Amino acid sequence: MLILQRKKEQSLNIGDNISITVLEIGNDWVKLAIDAPRDISILRSELVEAVSANQEAVSLPLNAGSISKMKEFFSEKQKNSENT
Repeated sequence: MLILQRKKEQSLNIGDNISITVLEIGNDWVKLAIDAPRDISILRSELVEAVSANQEAVSLPLNAGSISKMKEFFSEKQKNSENT
């Protein structure tokens, strides 16, 4: 992993066709501009993880035991949300 430090309006290049520029810096966030060819996918890591989790959930076999566990899980979630 390469770690770089950049200031507002400074850029870095990846290869010949990707440029990342720091637009704004907040207390606990940074706004980036990414210039890349359209054929390169750019996704936030939490979206990649969500897609992976959804694909995994869809591939699980559905049986009476797993349905029972899901009902129990959602029942607990509902109880917890009603108590807060």
